[in-house]
Amino acid sequence: MRLSILAFTSTVCAFSRNPAHVNKRHLLERARPATHLDTRSPPPAYGGKNTSTIIPQNANTTKFAVDGSAIPDVSFDIGESYAGLLPISDKANASELYFWFVPSPNELAGDEILIWLNGGPGCSSLEGFLQENGPFLWQYGTYLPVKNNWAWSNLTNVVWVEQPAGTGFSSVGADGAPKDEIETAAQFLGFFKNFVDTFALHGRKVYIAGESYAGYYVPYIADAMHNASDTTYYNVDSIMIYDPSVSYDVITNDIPSVPFIDYWSGLFSFNETFVDHLHEKWQSCGYADFYEQALTFPPEGPLPTPPNVHGNDTSCSLWNEIYEAAILVNPCWDVYQVATTCPLLWDVLGFPGSIGYLPEGASIYFNRTEVQRAINAPLQEWEECSNGVLDNDDSPPSGLSVLPRVIEKNNRTVIGHGMLDFILLANGTLMTIQNMTWNGAQGFSEYPGDDFFVPYHEELNLGTLGGAGNFGKYRTERGLTYVEIDLSGHMVPQYAPTAAYRQLEFLLGRIESLGERSDFTTQKGDFGNTIGAGKGNATMRW
Repeated sequence: MRLSILAFTSTVCAFSRNPAHVNKRHLLERARPATHLDTRSPPPAYGGKNTSTIIPQNANTTKFAVDGSAIPDVSFDIGESYAGLLPISDKANASELYFWFVPSPNELAGDEILIWLNGGPGCSSLEGFLQENGPFLWQYGTYLPVKNNWAWSNLTNVVWVEQPAGTGFSSVGADGAPKDEIETAAQFLGFFKNFVDTFALHGRKVYIAGESYAGYYVPYIADAMHNASDTTYYNVDSIMIYDPSVSYDVITNDIPSVPFIDYWSGLFSFNETFVDHLHEKWQSCGYADFYEQALTFPPEGPLPTPPNVHGNDTSCSLWNEIYEAAILVNPCWDVYQVATTCPLLWDVLGFPGSIGYLPEGASIYFNRTEVQRAINAPLQEWEECSNGVLDNDDSPPSGLSVLPRVIEKNNRTVIGHGMLDFILLANGTLMTIQNMTWNGAQGFSEYPGDDFFVPYHEELNLGTLGGAGNFGKYRTERGLTYVEIDLSGHMVPQYAPTAAYRQLEFLLGRIESLGERSDFTTQKGDFGNTIGAGKGNATMRW
């Protein structure tokens, strides 16, 4: 049964229309100025208002302009950006989608545009903007926003879009709410044509990226763009999806759940009796045999229908059992990042709803009137995840439908998965890949075992620190790259910003592989080769 979602206010939120599953909606993410990632002059973090523009100014664009120095609670100028609502069609009272567009100063970005989509369905891409890959970040438990040294707009032009209609600030009009992924994609193409016309982005290479339920959105939208055969507006080059919904619940949750808790046993601390029970059910439900067959390299042929594919046998809902037990042992346990312990941190977006209520004196950032005015949003109640979006959608998961043919048409397709994510499990994604056939063969011929390398770096210590070194494993075959990201939960650009930044460089073709030993393309310096040399620390070399 397809993934779906229904919000609840508890320690975590989760998703599935399958009544056998926990109700889980909205999946979901030393000063050295010479090496600052933003190539604008002067860098906004150091003050000084940037008056030059990248986008040609006219009546169509200026009405969407955002004053980068007047965004509430942001103490620096974020630079040029545009935001507002655009219709999805020419109908009177058409549905409208809200966007925030940040053009890039990077000289290599001149013929590119990247679309970022969060999941849900019904979750706002402003989450990605504010807490993952936008120009400023307001992280969990922090007092004020900080500049994001790993903003994706440092590399390319990025537009964050709240979709489908009915999500966030986006409105349902005469077009009606989309009923499935085909309608969702068609409505998005209508919006994107208007967006391209507004900002004169015709003929640009289009990249689409997203996370979680965007495992539906991104491949279906890319497929619709490819099928349109119109490179003036829909010149799709490559796509990237993080921790994606790509298959049945039983594949992405139940079947890989017991190996997951075995691997991370120290983060669950379950008693021996319960672990033995899980292993017995994993065997008797048929999951162990399917798991072994599905993770065979190379695959031995198409996989059979998974056991308990519709979730009818509730005694085999192992993901549910683990979830319910985990929050008894650790009441601050986070299904999005299983290494989380108490205390729970307040989130200015009110999600993942860690404390389940709004503390006295606190407010949701994008629900504040002064914020809405500053970013050309309608003055209305805003929620990070909206109910009622695609509630009756029965579109097949992308891994069982459109994704293989999209891979064949793309230049590159990247699927990344955080290894600390339990809302969707990495081995579920890998099992899906092993059952897909694209470009003349099924699955990967070898288990992903190449080192994914994130360059060593120095950065401005403004609260947007990112790790370095070998950061997981990856495999590239026949146009598809799968990468497992260590130390990351569900929202990869949030938990592992430098890893996501490196993957974006690969998606854009700026580096040849995820194993390449080189500096970030926006950072240069002698700090790339060694860390700690001459400081009494062990030297780390490529």
